[in-house]
Amino acid sequence: MKIAITSSGDNLDSQMDPRFGRCQYFMIVDPDTMDFEAMPNESAMASGGAGIQAAQTIVNVGINGVITGNVGPNAFEVLSAAGIETMTGASGTVRHALELYKSGSLQSTAGATVGSHAGMPAMGSGQGAGQGMGMEHMAGKSAQDAPGQALAAKEPHILMLEKELEEIELRLAQMKKKLIDMKK
Repeated sequence: MKIAITSSGDNLDSQMDPRFGRCQYFMIVDPDTMDFEAMPNESAMASGGAGIQAAQTIVNVGINGVITGNVGPNAFEVLSAAGIETMTGASGTVRHALELYKSGSLQSTAGATVGSHAGMPAMGSGQGAGQGMGMEHMAGKSAQDAPGQALAAKEPHILMLEKELEEIELRLAQMKKKLIDMKK
């Protein structure tokens, strides 16, 4: 059995990357033996279609399951068609995500958790790279949609940003500890 986990680094203690199509690495792990391989995501810098390309790569490698923060509709469709179980909402380190998987704490995702192009960098909006398109475009909604629909469309994006903030805070705490240890 092989599980692919989206990662920002090349080892089990790397932080998970919450993006599927634009993650830096796929950590290919056998959860029984903990043998792993870091596979750079060649689709991460694609000008478009990164999710589909990344999903096709995963299919070609022969993966049984994917653990990520979020997955878009096109990537989810490719993974589902290939019979690959997709689990979203995981955060922290790759090792932590594996522990959640092995304990049965991760649930299969029934569909996409973000809209099309959610991992694309904002263009000319003044937002930082990686924060995604405007909310209306990301969710495929117009500004004229009912307020309840607009709120529902924003929730996955808000959850993704909250998870990214938690990961940054964790990395900051780790860096502070390392700095303190170096000063001793």
